[in-house]
Amino acid sequence: MVAPGSVTSRLGSVFPFLLVLVDIQYEGAECGVNADVEKHLELGKKLLAAGQLADALSQFHAAVDGDPDNYIAYYRRATVFLAMGKSKAALPDLTKVIELKMDFTAARLQRGHLLLKQGKLDEAEDDFKKVLKSNPSENEEKEAQSQLTKSDEMQHLRSQALDAFESSDYIAAITFLDKILEVCVWDAELRELRAECFIKEGEPRKAISDLKAASKLKNDNTEAFYKISTLYYELGDHELSLSEVRECLKLDQDHKRCFAHYKQVKKLNKLIKSAEELIKEGRYTDATSKYESVMKTEPSISEYTIRSKERICHCFSKDEKPVEAIRVCSEVLQLEPDNVNALKDRAEAYLIEEMYDEAIQDYETAQEHNENDQQIREGLEKAQRLLKQSQKRDYYKILGVKRNAKKQEIIKAYRKLALQWHPDNFQNEEEKKKAEKKFIDIAAAKEVLSDPEMRKKFDDGEDPLDAESQQGGGGNPFHRSWNSWQGFNPFSSGGPFRFKFHFN
Repeated sequence: MVAPGSVTSRLGSVFPFLLVLVDIQYEGAECGVNADVEKHLELGKKLLAAGQLADALSQFHAAVDGDPDNYIAYYRRATVFLAMGKSKAALPDLTKVIELKMDFTAARLQRGHLLLKQGKLDEAEDDFKKVLKSNPSENEEKEAQSQLTKSDEMQHLRSQALDAFESSDYIAAITFLDKILEVCVWDAELRELRAECFIKEGEPRKAISDLKAASKLKNDNTEAFYKISTLYYELGDHELSLSEVRECLKLDQDHKRCFAHYKQVKKLNKLIKSAEELIKEGRYTDATSKYESVMKTEPSISEYTIRSKERICHCFSKDEKPVEAIRVCSEVLQLEPDNVNALKDRAEAYLIEEMYDEAIQDYETAQEHNENDQQIREGLEKAQRLLKQSQKRDYYKILGVKRNAKKQEIIKAYRKLALQWHPDNFQNEEEKKKAEKKFIDIAAAKEVLSDPEMRKKFDDGEDPLDAESQQGGGGNPFHRSWNSWQGFNPFSSGGPFRFKFHFN
């Protein structure tokens, strides 16, 4: 008897006739085997019952080697192969069993099961019919009849699937093939046919899934690897495309289409990897050039153009070239309005251009699609602070410089304005008061923007000279008076000029 929950019990639930293995008694005289073979068979059976499949297989190998005409040894080895999921290895052993003992219905029925799973319907039906003619047990007869009916149903469905495919009714063909492949799970050709239907229906990832299965079910299936590689390539996944085409060349290094495709994918992959390394190093101009080469290398597949422009947009944004960044990012967003990366990069470019409303809009759109992105959240908060700040006092505007201006540009602009608006240049009292206020603003702008720490605070939307901003209280946001600047030399930062100021 077979213990409930044992390995052979579990196998029997999947392959009912494997249980025959346990009940087959060793018949030394009939099989003509020696004591050593008997020992291997008995030990192998115990190891199989204990779930020690590899050890059991070794024992049955030894039994077959000891007596090549022992049908029980082949049958038990086939059983272990099936338990290990190696149906291809099991099938020749079952065939050998049937050659050695034609009336062994359990082996023929099991072979019919495997042939049905492989989609070899005519061969499976032949086995089931022979079982019915061989005086089977009641259970064997019932099982053979059931499988024969199922095989006949699969024949009909296959015919319908092929007719639908020939008529270009790919959705109907997929429906028929779905039903067949529930039974004929190891049929590589039907999976390849369904993959073709998926391709026609614009579902390449489903096609890839079927083709991957087919590449394992059929030996040396270079065509499947080639198709998988080309599908990945068209999806823009150049790394997986390269991996799959290499598998094709491992099977046939002279495969013309695989080799030609390999050269193209390898070239593209090298350019993209090089570009990404340059981005990591902060060499944005060089990275942009590489991605332009990517678009020239593969102009026919839009995915590479879009991804290249997305990365060029990123490079321009990081390289503080806002006009170019906004232009390229907008091209990407016309094709992919929900592209979060392009939205973030364009928002950063808008910030440099002081287009705060536009930056806020891009960050909010990006946040709708990725609400947990900390970079988006921080960018949005910064844009909102800068918008509020711009409605007060903007030190960059006071000096007339861009937000990405270098320190030398800031000092130069400051000196020019300080000369222009120094109060000593004005005689009219009203004009002098206006100049004093202007001069204070100019000096404050220079103080903030020439100090890296203060400038960073201002760039983040916080005014380091604003008492309200610093302490959360009230007060004049530009609390320094004209007197506080008296005696201050605006040209003390290393320039050749020295001025003496006279104040009333």
